[in-house]
Amino acid sequence: MNAKTARTRRLSAVAGLAAGAVLLLAGPAFAHVSVQPGTAEKGGYSTIALKVPNEKDNASTVKLELNLDPKHPLASVMPQPVPGWDIKVEKSRLDKPMQMHGKEITEAVTKVTWSGGKIEPGQFQQFPLSVGQLPTDADELVFKALQTYSDDDVVRWIDPSKPNGEEPEHPAPTLKLVAKGASADAKGAQKADDKSDKGVKAEASAEKEDGGSDTTARVLGIAGIVVGAAGVAFGVLAGRRRSAA
Repeated sequence: MNAKTARTRRLSAVAGLAAGAVLLLAGPAFAHVSVQPGTAEKGGYSTIALKVPNEKDNASTVKLELNLDPKHPLASVMPQPVPGWDIKVEKSRLDKPMQMHGKEITEAVTKVTWSGGKIEPGQFQQFPLSVGQLPTDADELVFKALQTYSDDDVVRWIDPSKPNGEEPEHPAPTLKLVAKGASADAKGAQKADDKSDKGVKAEASAEKEDGGSDTTARVLGIAGIVVGAAGVAFGVLAGRRRSAA
């Protein structure tokens, strides 16, 4: 094995280890129970979904328990049926009744449980909910979720966010609440960014095509020069032969 081959193999090994480390570090960040989408307008109604990935290779997720924020009760919580899963909705009496559409609400949903189904290893499941009316005096709704596996292991997604911004080991699913119109502005900005990205890609593609055309023209030009030079050389040689004759 020469030095160049050994150096190439060492670089490949280092690159492989680095890629593996990135995957190991990035994997858990995508495996949390989370709320999709992550934002909703204050004072409105929203359809959200709990996204539940299976983090285990040797067991299935068989139950999800979602506890709603008792500090901000919701008058309306309606789960959408999920094929293969049974849904249980539990309500509790409110210490302070709420007013909704001119009616007094004395109880609210405090817990929703999905069971009877399976999320196999390497898969995820979404559990949709229609919720409202969202509070106007809060910046977020924090849910607490308990994920039960077929091996009886229970993962408690209940850890609050840390003041320093560091993510806890088992963060609680959180719905950010924004001022009315802010979510639409964010979507508009995202669309603008998407259009900008498409424009940049189109421009790059055009430049690539122009570059290809320039390259082709140059190659043809060089080929023409070579052929012309060969023709001149042939003519000179033929003339010399005739002179010699």
